[in-house]
Amino acid sequence: MTESSRKTPKPRNRQALRPLSRLWPYLLHYKGLMAGAVVSLVLAAATTLSLPTAVRRMIDHGFSDADGKLINNYFAMLVVLAALLAAASALRYYFVITLGERVVSDVRRDVFSHVMTLSSSFFDSAMSGEIVSRLTADTTQIKSVVGATASVALRNVILCFGALTMMVITSPSLSGVVIGAIPVIVLPLVAFGRRVRVRSRAAQDTLADATAYASEAIGSVRAFQAFTNEQLATSRFARAVEAAFGAARISAKTRAALTAFAIFMVFSSVVAVLWIGAQNVLAGTMSPGTLGQFLLYAVFAAGALGALSEVWGELQLAAGAAERLSELLDEQPAIVSPASPVAMPSPASGAVAFENVSFAYPTRPDESAVRGLDFSIAPGETVAVAGPSGAGKSTLFALLLRQYDPTEGRILVDGVDLRDAALDEARARFAIVPQDVAVFSGTAADNIAFARPDASREEVIEAAKAAQAHDFITALPQGYDTEVGERGLTLSGGQRQRIAIARAILRDAPILLLDEATSALDAESEKLVQKALEKLMSGRTTIVIAHRLATILKADRILVMQEGHIVEEGTHSSLSRRENGIYSRLAKLQFDAGVEAVAGAAE
Repeated sequence: MTESSRKTPKPRNRQALRPLSRLWPYLLHYKGLMAGAVVSLVLAAATTLSLPTAVRRMIDHGFSDADGKLINNYFAMLVVLAALLAAASALRYYFVITLGERVVSDVRRDVFSHVMTLSSSFFDSAMSGEIVSRLTADTTQIKSVVGATASVALRNVILCFGALTMMVITSPSLSGVVIGAIPVIVLPLVAFGRRVRVRSRAAQDTLADATAYASEAIGSVRAFQAFTNEQLATSRFARAVEAAFGAARISAKTRAALTAFAIFMVFSSVVAVLWIGAQNVLAGTMSPGTLGQFLLYAVFAAGALGALSEVWGELQLAAGAAERLSELLDEQPAIVSPASPVAMPSPASGAVAFENVSFAYPTRPDESAVRGLDFSIAPGETVAVAGPSGAGKSTLFALLLRQYDPTEGRILVDGVDLRDAALDEARARFAIVPQDVAVFSGTAADNIAFARPDASREEVIEAAKAAQAHDFITALPQGYDTEVGERGLTLSGGQRQRIAIARAILRDAPILLLDEATSALDAESEKLVQKALEKLMSGRTTIVIAHRLATILKADRILVMQEGHIVEEGTHSSLSRRENGIYSRLAKLQFDAGVEAVAGAAE
């Protein structure tokens, strides 16, 4: 989904409502609800169309009956018709609203499920707030159409054609006036409808931008407050909302003009019919009852056409929403499992090899993040990756987890190219402790079990104990059942880090990826967690991204990266002795700074 695709939708002149066809498979899942809605709708329309006939008979024959018995019978029949119309309308409402709720729930589920399968390259450019807007605002628009607008449209179509048919039967001459006016009314409706769709799509995109900013600002509200920038956030969101309002107002003006034109043309034709009919009654060529019947059918047809003008605008809005959702559903993940995946060896050994691997992020295709990487890691070996910021260290983890595929070369795990293995099976070989820990709203136990949802409570507790997280969790108000808040904001950085370590322990994967796993811990906690990690690392292949070199002194091997490729390799001791080496320079800066800090504290 590119920026241009969001901002400049391409109107489809001849297929304005085609995006709504994506809803048809969902509707077919609920044929019973559809049948009930159609039957009740047709019954309500037929009942409505029978009323003018009763009125004509009453006018032409009822008033001539001296005892009034016929009039009483007609009024009794009208009450029965009213009851039938009320029952049919109630059933129609139940069926269509239930159908709308059911379909929109399925659409939301499928769109969210599809979004969760999309590759990292999609999220590099997509805004999460806009995706949420499509899942909420756009699906609500679709619910309105499926649950109400579509049935109203169908009812008015039936009423319009039914009324026109009865008008022809009642008076062919007067019918010619009404039928001749239909093209004059309908053709501008179609033309206006296209403009409504384009403008409504623009309004929905603008609202999505406002929603995206609101989501981002609310997620970072503490940062805004810390920098006393609440007013900045408020003013920027206000501008976004005002822009959304402006786009919506333009759409509303177009729809208002459409409605005004339709109503004027429709009821002008009714007035013309009434005038011609009155002349026929005065001339004795038509009975008053027949004129009344024809006039009621003309009003029904006019009202149906007028309502269809508004319904057309609603359908255009829904088409814009469906188009935006279709864009998400049509987005294909760049990273997928092969059609015939190669089975990963069992039991796993944890061997890793990079063979001449180069990679550039899709958002920066001309700038290589890593290039010419060629190294291997033996099963059970602990390898650290060091280097300055931007050297490509984190890219290694993204490639190992197959969030991206190399542009050149290949990555082997236990001798299998990651691109040849099933995606879930390949990723199951890894457990990761990131520096920026993702903690979700839910309980502490839920967040640990995120690594293995089928784990028992006992396994969760054992993992927490191994990660030195048990004590602080049990000290929480409800222990493991304590809600930790959105993104774990009620936990400290060190506590979130230990949650992540507990996840890695619970996952029990053969390869550990540690992105400075102890960076957020105080000295005492770091010592405890380091012991837990040493136990966890035993017998497993471990790759450590090192920002603080003190955490990798015991690594079997250190790879030093700069500008996307490996420039040095060795142990801490051997690399430290290299004159003018990158690692020795980093080590001197960090360790000398640490000594100076300790000396300063002592003074």
